[in-house]
Amino acid sequence: MTSHLTHVPAPDGLAPSPQYSHVVWGTGRFVAISGQCALDAAGAVVGAGDAVAQAHQVFANLERCLAAVGAGFGDVVKLTYFVTDVAHLPAVRDARDAYFAGAPLPASSAVQVSALVRPELLVEIEAFALVPEREAGDAEAELRLVR
Repeated sequence: MTSHLTHVPAPDGLAPSPQYSHVVWGTGRFVAISGQCALDAAGAVVGAGDAVAQAHQVFANLERCLAAVGAGFGDVVKLTYFVTDVAHLPAVRDARDAYFAGAPLPASSAVQVSALVRPELLVEIEAFALVPEREAGDAEAELRLVR
């Protein structure tokens, strides 16, 4: 079985948004990805003070997390943006659009927070995805993946 997503950009009575889908539903394995920040593989901050650089690093990190479970941005059903200033949202949306590259946009929420885990971080994003069910023979491969 594969995952199947349905995007509802504007349910009856709601105005459509070009920035997100109001509702996304589907079938498959549920995957929750912890909030990703602009940290490189060594844990160093990428783009201190630069929302554009940080947003691109965050989406690169999300892409790595999705790839680890055999998924891509087309499988994402929900994004939650945490920004230290709502003025960073255009940079986040531009990075999102580059990584989603034509895939339907997921449901999303944006929250301005007073601080993130490190003072030089400006953006954190968590994701939820529905990915295709694995074939029965893939169970052993899946166990190796989580170890």
